[in-house]
Amino acid sequence: MVTLIHTSADHNDDVNCCAFSSSCLATCSLDKTIRVYCLKNFTELPYSPLKGHTYAVHCCCFSPSGHVLASCSTDGTTMVWSTGDGRMLAVLEQPSGSPVRVCRFSPESMYLVSGAADGSAVLWNMQSLKLYRSGNVKDGSLVACAFSPNGNFFVTGSSGGDLTIWDDKMRCLYNEKAHDLGVTCCDISSQPISDGEHEFRYFQMASCGQDNQIKLWLILFTDFLGDIVENESKLAVEDWSEDDVSAWLCEQDLADFVRLFKMNNIDGKELLNLTKESLTNELKIESLGLRSKVLQKIEELRMKMISVSVTIPDEFLCPITRELMKDPVIAADGYSYEKEAMENWLSSKRRSSPMTNLPLPSPILTPNRTLKMAISRWLETQQK
Repeated sequence: MVTLIHTSADHNDDVNCCAFSSSCLATCSLDKTIRVYCLKNFTELPYSPLKGHTYAVHCCCFSPSGHVLASCSTDGTTMVWSTGDGRMLAVLEQPSGSPVRVCRFSPESMYLVSGAADGSAVLWNMQSLKLYRSGNVKDGSLVACAFSPNGNFFVTGSSGGDLTIWDDKMRCLYNEKAHDLGVTCCDISSQPISDGEHEFRYFQMASCGQDNQIKLWLILFTDFLGDIVENESKLAVEDWSEDDVSAWLCEQDLADFVRLFKMNNIDGKELLNLTKESLTNELKIESLGLRSKVLQKIEELRMKMISVSVTIPDEFLCPITRELMKDPVIAADGYSYEKEAMENWLSSKRRSSPMTNLPLPSPILTPNRTLKMAISRWLETQQK
């Protein structure tokens, strides 16, 4: 039996989403507002409606505790609100500025993911309320998202029909064209299942799309962990054989050097110890341009190893890319950014700070030589 117990008509435009906590119901609308109701008597809370978005609100969701509410909008932001008093706790601006279509909290409220119309997905750290990691799908707008019960991974669905599974470090674990048209919704079961013979636990996932189909999936997360371990083991470059080095050279568009490196028995350890002098005097690479290219690729490899094997100090990470800075600059907001990332930010005609969202008084970028030296010293200690 189903009985209608209440109807509300408080919004003055299409209602796009609704979400429950243990004590409240939240709704959001094209009218740019979020409304919050008490479940006991269906009255609107005193601080409702929540106003702050400048365009339509597409999605809203409560944190697992119900103490925090998130909303996302065409205005390119995800806003975080206190459900206790309706205070706006943060305005999280999608780095690309693209309209944000979906947002979801991780089970322990450690992260909030926001997915946008340009296919960008961002993991926000809910303790610092800052960007933690970001990624992109290759096709379509992100319109659906769901976390696994343990928070180890989450899935996104796109209007292009793709399902993408990410781990909690924003590494893409799996991608498939799941629906011929667009994915409209996806979810992961709250309880894992066992096959009865092994200790491995499977998660069930459902996806539905504009192709009139509902698809059910089984996910074995240990498969993904194996892939991650395998991929990261490749980063233990000191253990590479000569053949591994040859394969790496081919991947880096340096196949012409395979024979030379093999003649000189260059394995992983030797590769990391190559210098400008050894390339010139021992390997006899005469072209300055080619020597520079090889050294640049080796340096990128070293940086990648460090970023995987150790925790990089937060002040060395660019707030936009969340990657170790190579050429830090100070912007007019007083924060340091990777030069290329900040130049791209400004070239898109944004004149607001990526950190504070306040207007930048000037587009001038000043080299941060002190920070660059500190990063160089830190890198030297990691390579010893």
